[in-house]
Amino acid sequence: MAQPALFTPISVRNLDLQNRIVIAPMCQYSAEDGCMTDWHLIHLGQLALSGAALLTIEATGVTPDGRITYADVGLYDEASEKAMARVLESIRKWSDMPISVQLAHAGRKASTDKPWLGGGQIAPDHRNGWQTVSASAIPFNPKYVAPTALDKDGLKRIRDAFAASAVRSARIGLDAIQIHAAHGYLLHQFLSPLSNRRTDEYGGSLENRLRFPLEVFDAVRQAFPSEKPVTVRVSGTDWVEGGWDVDQTVAFAQMLDERGCDAIHVSSGGLHMGQKVPLGPSYQVPLARAVKAAMKMPVVAVGLITEPTQAEAIVSTGDADIVAIARTILYDPRWPWHAAAELGAQVSPAPQYLRCQPSQFKSLFKV
Repeated sequence: MAQPALFTPISVRNLDLQNRIVIAPMCQYSAEDGCMTDWHLIHLGQLALSGAALLTIEATGVTPDGRITYADVGLYDEASEKAMARVLESIRKWSDMPISVQLAHAGRKASTDKPWLGGGQIAPDHRNGWQTVSASAIPFNPKYVAPTALDKDGLKRIRDAFAASAVRSARIGLDAIQIHAAHGYLLHQFLSPLSNRRTDEYGGSLENRLRFPLEVFDAVRQAFPSEKPVTVRVSGTDWVEGGWDVDQTVAFAQMLDERGCDAIHVSSGGLHMGQKVPLGPSYQVPLARAVKAAMKMPVVAVGLITEPTQAEAIVSTGDADIVAIARTILYDPRWPWHAAAELGAQVSPAPQYLRCQPSQFKSLFKV
């Protein structure tokens, strides 16, 4: 039987991935003052034993006010760096899975509560709240306190913070960085004409709206070791008329490709409350397909990818080079094992788990 496309290796810059399944970043809202806790050790530790090719740490604030909530992970000071290093050290004793981090700034969608506590904005003068910033002084929700439009000093502060977090990422041995430019967070706020109404060189034309996200990419790429990958996550569309769309995404991806971006992860939405998302299996794959048709760097598809044959079809037909799973692997932390069994492939389990192999799948595990 031919090797399934989903389980063929791929290299991203100098990082060799054993298969085409990566774990997308998923916020846990369980940090303390930006510092990872034992929850992250448990959560990330189990995913590092899943058989996927890459694990990505959740959206990690490059500044305290760049966190989505007060309980988000950060990588902006000595304490948050030390806490993440502790988690990584423990995981790497038992797993050789490469680990990436998603560096992020939430912009106008920051200063909110945990989702299970309602998720609404916390006002600047309340405990756990702060004044948000954005490309323009337009709130995400009309009921929210409007963000402050960033001036040139503010842009430099955030750009430098991304670079500083990249240095910290290298220092603790992370294998790759993903820059978060999706889901309505700060860099996406600069990209979309719905949230960016600036009249300076950072607003207006597509070229101007791309400027700050590209500056952030350049700063991170320069700060992170040249042999390690830097990738970007984008929203392929706002799902709102007159907003960011797939054609603009392709233009952005082409400019990233020219600058040495190593992969682009195509998601969608999150910027506007009026979005109308056509949810369904593989609903974002057409966006990934459009981006892949226009460039050479690897493209990652994500969004309601739940079945092994579905993932195999995405890769084998060339719609994307890699699939990312999120809620799917939260529900089933051994999903790559089950996909390998169904497709006739192999994974490399921890030796402590070798004896759990079902008798009907004697070729599932690499020993």
